[in-house]
Amino acid sequence: MTYVSIENEVTQLLEGDNIKIQLSVPQLVEKVLARKEGTLSATGAVCALTGKYTGRSPEDKFIVNEPSVAGKIDWGRVNKPISEEVFASLYSKVLQYLKERSEVFVFKGFAGADRKYRLPIQVINEYAWHNLFAHQLFIRPDEEELAGHEAGFTVISAPGFKANPEVDGTASETFIIVSFEKRVVLIGGTEYAGEMKKSIFSVMNYLLPESSILSMHCSANVGREGDVALFFGLSGTGKTTLSADNNRRLIGDDEHGWSANGVFNIEGGCYAKCINLSKEKEPQIFDAIRFGSVLENVVLDQNSREPDYDDSSLTENTRAAYPIQAIENIVEPSVAGHPNAIIFLTADAFGVLPPIAKLTKEQAMYHFLSGYTSKLAGTERGITSPQATFSTCFGSPFLPLPATRYAEMLGEKIDEYGARVYLVNTGWTGGEYGVGSRMKLAYTRAMVQAALEGELNAVETVKDEIFGLDIPLHVPGVPDEVLQPVKTWPDAEAYRKKAQELAAQFRENFQKFTGLAAEIEEKGGPVA
Repeated sequence: MTYVSIENEVTQLLEGDNIKIQLSVPQLVEKVLARKEGTLSATGAVCALTGKYTGRSPEDKFIVNEPSVAGKIDWGRVNKPISEEVFASLYSKVLQYLKERSEVFVFKGFAGADRKYRLPIQVINEYAWHNLFAHQLFIRPDEEELAGHEAGFTVISAPGFKANPEVDGTASETFIIVSFEKRVVLIGGTEYAGEMKKSIFSVMNYLLPESSILSMHCSANVGREGDVALFFGLSGTGKTTLSADNNRRLIGDDEHGWSANGVFNIEGGCYAKCINLSKEKEPQIFDAIRFGSVLENVVLDQNSREPDYDDSSLTENTRAAYPIQAIENIVEPSVAGHPNAIIFLTADAFGVLPPIAKLTKEQAMYHFLSGYTSKLAGTERGITSPQATFSTCFGSPFLPLPATRYAEMLGEKIDEYGARVYLVNTGWTGGEYGVGSRMKLAYTRAMVQAALEGELNAVETVKDEIFGLDIPLHVPGVPDEVLQPVKTWPDAEAYRKKAQELAAQFRENFQKFTGLAAEIEEKGGPVA
């Protein structure tokens, strides 16, 4: 089937009597309850279950191998190609499937808070609760914007349509397929709502660099003097905790672009993990989960309907989706100036990286490409001791272009705007996991505050002998002896041995990169 006829099918679909366009939050909540797609929590949030898929399905994600993108995509395990013919056939089947549903829900909005660079999107959903999710996670238009809205990209999500791999050419019943020429994301066979969010992020990770904008998987906030900070970090590094600061306003918690104008949030909402959530530890997230929010796979008490955030019987990956306006102390619109400070967070369970270090541009590019943290024993089946884990640019599953493209852009931005870059280790000190202790949060907060306020700009440093990092000798509020890992270990030689083990793993991981990688490693990687 040709693409012209497919476009006609989309037009016909949106003109059907079963199409519900731009329903309000209360209307969508009513639909969710009437259709028995979910229940209300005691706080008024919609609670939905996603069945057997409680997280993303990376093995089922594809990019259509089209002429205009074939030479640009970094094809491999993350970006797997699928033919135009397979996509066209599945697309037609899904659209026909949706035509036969009694109701289909459409949200029109934007990705990108900077009006100059935003992408108009529409999300077509089989489920009302998925449309509510899209309404809360993406940027919502006002009446004038809605009247002139023309989608530049369309997400079509039909969880009830399951592919037949032998017939449809997929890996399983589930599929997440991006067509850049058709500007469509096609999702089927999975009820996990996060696929919609991350698919648009992947799209923006392709489109934004084409306009010389660095797309980033990070949180961002701004101080009272207009100073902007970016926080990169994988799960467990403290990104959410450290970027939530009562003295700074939140720009966004997960996805951003860095243009010639400054930093802007890609999203209009937050998608927070809520396993073990408590009002004491994370009051902003806890209080944001109210009417209109969406809870995924959170267990509710049968009588009180109170969420039990400590219950992981369905999954550890319990989630809450809510508009960013549910958080106090935010920037509206979600745009700000150029970053003054960039923080790379790692939780080093080997206890060898310094609690804070100043990075050169080349070291920043190296650690950006590495995206290092540790997995701890017991977090996954088969892991009995700490393991190094690397996620390129702190977001490898969502990068369609070669990783060095993003690192090169980061280096250019650092040069152009003079951002200071720091590596902050929130992991172990005085020994590896099981021997040493976790870095005190109060110390980490003091170090981050000193970095953001410029107190480390001229401070005296010492060069780390293994990783070549510049370690400040003094940080207000932190004992000097904590700052140099080798001095916190009872056995200096044992420290050096463990540090060299980790350095070797950095080098091994870096072998997968090409292009600028050799120069970046030479100037920014471990020195011993």
